[in-house]
Amino acid sequence: MSHLSSTLLVASLAAPLALLAACFVKNWRPRALALQWLAPAPGLAAGLLGLTAAPASFDLPGLGFTLRLDPPGALLLAAASLLWIVVTAAVWRERAPDERFGLSWLLTMAGSLGVFIAGDLVSFYLVYALVSIPAYGLFAFSDDAEKKRAGAIYMAFAILGEALLLLAFAALAAGEPHGSSRIADMMAALPASPWRDAILALIVAGFGMKMGLIPFNGWMPLNYAAAPIPAAAVLSGAGVKAGVIGLIRFLPLGVPLQGWGEALAALGFLTAIYGVLLGLTQQNPKTILAYSSISQMGVIAAALGMALGAGDISASGDVAFYAANHLLVKAALFLTIGALAMRGAPLGGWTLALAATLALSLAGLPFTGGALAKLASKAQFVSGWAASLATLSSIGTALLMTHFVARLDAPPPDAARECPSALVRFWPAVALGAILLPWLFFPAFGYVSKALEIAKIWEGLWPVLLGVGLALGLRRLGWTAPRVPAGDSIVLFEGAFTRLLALGPGFETLDARLRQWPAAGVSLLLIVLALLAAGVLG
Repeated sequence: MSHLSSTLLVASLAAPLALLAACFVKNWRPRALALQWLAPAPGLAAGLLGLTAAPASFDLPGLGFTLRLDPPGALLLAAASLLWIVVTAAVWRERAPDERFGLSWLLTMAGSLGVFIAGDLVSFYLVYALVSIPAYGLFAFSDDAEKKRAGAIYMAFAILGEALLLLAFAALAAGEPHGSSRIADMMAALPASPWRDAILALIVAGFGMKMGLIPFNGWMPLNYAAAPIPAAAVLSGAGVKAGVIGLIRFLPLGVPLQGWGEALAALGFLTAIYGVLLGLTQQNPKTILAYSSISQMGVIAAALGMALGAGDISASGDVAFYAANHLLVKAALFLTIGALAMRGAPLGGWTLALAATLALSLAGLPFTGGALAKLASKAQFVSGWAASLATLSSIGTALLMTHFVARLDAPPPDAARECPSALVRFWPAVALGAILLPWLFFPAFGYVSKALEIAKIWEGLWPVLLGVGLALGLRRLGWTAPRVPAGDSIVLFEGAFTRLLALGPGFETLDARLRQWPAAGVSLLLIVLALLAAGVLG
């Protein structure tokens, strides 16, 4: 590994941590928070440099940590760093948020960048915790009851996911015969581990919670709806990709595991369709985007499942590109909500064309980055049921994103206030960047010329046209989807829990009465035991 590469790799994690350390000096804190936007710059440089380099590792002397950079991690690191730079600069240029928000932002940023370069089990777990837990402070430090509720639910899922991954990592470490803590060594030993199936189940569940795979999806719509638009942009774009890189790193893609692959693919496609169907029942544009993220993470899980079943280790690059495109587009779509709300003008003309192009790029609209993402994932969905479901997912995404564009004229009440004015002014550049930047990244993973073939253009266009046509046809017929509360399954669980709590006073009363009649209680117990004995003897 070259000296420049290793320096940038270390600086990618050291820069945000150095600013964090500066925050503990009272006089330095305001300046350190104001300079946060510079912290991801080394990560951006390291990511761009690593796109065309061979995978390399660097051991941090004295700490026992290993940093590792390969093309999939480099692409996600570069995209995430760029997103953090743009959004952070806009937020802190306009106004200085309170210190709790600033520290939470910096901690989440450090974890979001570090998770793409962590090469050993301990460092990965630490940075993964940073990208998960401090994010609570980006939206839940509020007197608003809904934000507190969303924060509590988010933390419950975050801590449960961390606990499942801790169990998985402990079993991974126990199964590595040479005592190495490097992720690559542990994954080489996993197929022969006696706890392989249990580890894989914990890995899928733990990272699936971060990605919003069903049945762990309920936190995401509540979280994104409660978060301010800049926070929602970085969490939906960069934050959720910690789950994606987790599956890429901790699934043994080089060894064919057909049963596990088919199970993960089925779960992914089920999530993809579920996200579309639930998204159509929502009216808040932020919530619609949350369900869209659930659907897109389902597609990624399905692609990884197909790769796991086939033992295709090269799929990690294709999946990383799909995830990087989603990172850029989804963040830009959240910023679109705020930018158009602050403009105040009805959606139409060039703003409508740009917003619609950006939204439909998620469905694979030709000549956008989404078309390249679909082309990259195509290798996993070549034929059979997987190809049919992938096409159905594209149609559903076009249908859902048309619904999203139609709801842009009714933004959330605080959307205009939440979005920094700098992002409003530069929104067209942000949107165009999200559409076009993937074309600069794709040569590291495939041939751009394939996306320009007539057959490929039509293959990507007709599902989009069908989805948009369905959406417009249903709208013209006056069809409205049933209203489902944001968070879907969470609402059901909360209702059941509330009903159980309502039984508490009744149990307390019964307990008090039984304690007043110990003889009657003992007699009742003896009668029940006698009846059971009679039944057994009979």
